[in-house]
Amino acid sequence: MAGSVQRRLLEMQADRIEMVLAAHQAAGRVWGGVISPRVITFHLTPLMGTRLRKITQLSEEIAMALGVSYCRIYREEGTLRVEIPREDAKQVSLLELCRQARPAVAGTAILGVQKDGKTLMVRLSSPDVVHILVSGTTGSGKTELLRAIVASMAYLHRQSECQIVLVDPKGRGLRVFDGLPHLLYPPASTIPDAAAVLVDVVIEMERRDRLGIDRPEIVVVVDELADLLMQGGEEVERSLTRLVQRGRGAGVHVIAATQKPSAEVISSLLRSNFPMRIVGRVVNPADAYLAAGVGGTNAERLMGRGDMLAVLQGQVIRFQAAHIPEPAIRHLVQWLKNRYAGRAVLDVPAISDAGDVIPINSGGMR
Repeated sequence: MAGSVQRRLLEMQADRIEMVLAAHQAAGRVWGGVISPRVITFHLTPLMGTRLRKITQLSEEIAMALGVSYCRIYREEGTLRVEIPREDAKQVSLLELCRQARPAVAGTAILGVQKDGKTLMVRLSSPDVVHILVSGTTGSGKTELLRAIVASMAYLHRQSECQIVLVDPKGRGLRVFDGLPHLLYPPASTIPDAAAVLVDVVIEMERRDRLGIDRPEIVVVVDELADLLMQGGEEVERSLTRLVQRGRGAGVHVIAATQKPSAEVISSLLRSNFPMRIVGRVVNPADAYLAAGVGGTNAERLMGRGDMLAVLQGQVIRFQAAHIPEPAIRHLVQWLKNRYAGRAVLDVPAISDAGDVIPINSGGMR
């Protein structure tokens, strides 16, 4: 019953889109679409002779006709897309994606769900990725994404395969992972601690370089990068620059989040060594270009709360970031602490988003 109601709603919306276009002498036909957790995207084919610019200028009229807050019209893969927000927007459960992703390729982390419903994962060990810079305004979902990355790597990998360093200058976003067996140090929440930890990682990277070692992978996760650089000064910037310049060969990766990667705070040398960018909502097109490293992403039109773009080698993928609430993180940390207490991990927990642990027989962890 619910499916038929939704189908009728989508058909009604498609009819209204066509009516608006016809009323403005810009006729087109809606022939399909995709429903993702946050948006509905209709596929539109203009009739012969209709100028595309005329259609793209009707976004406000279509939004008003559909009774939605916004409408975005753009061209992708040879087809016009008409995107509107869902009234019943849904969160993407990280834990559900983790259960579906096992077994995972070494060095992978889960980011979220693409528009077509497929899980978006990233392999840090890929030479095209290595380091990731996450940008976006307050409320864009940066810290939630960092939490999802850390939790997914701990869920999918043994402690002997992946070791994590957390730097959290404000002590709010990543402290919930304190006690996670994969951590090399407790989360660094003061500038002196952060500076000391980063120097240690640089020393380890140089040791690995001398010995030709690149395992286990070390993932350095930094929240509030700009704040860390402003307070930590040259010492912190020097350590981070060395890590992003030389970390690849030693199996060291940096994932850093900041509101705006401006040149006044983050040097061009440091910024240029993040091959992959993840961009949440930003204020204007100039900030979108600065964050993504390429133009035309329209990141200023994102909806926030985990609506993000992954940018790599000129390819732009829109996705909804996965979410894991704090109670579930705490239960995951405790479960892994118990499992790593003197013996190898034999299975993986099924943990609900409410934090409840559901015993399952998973058949072993990679």
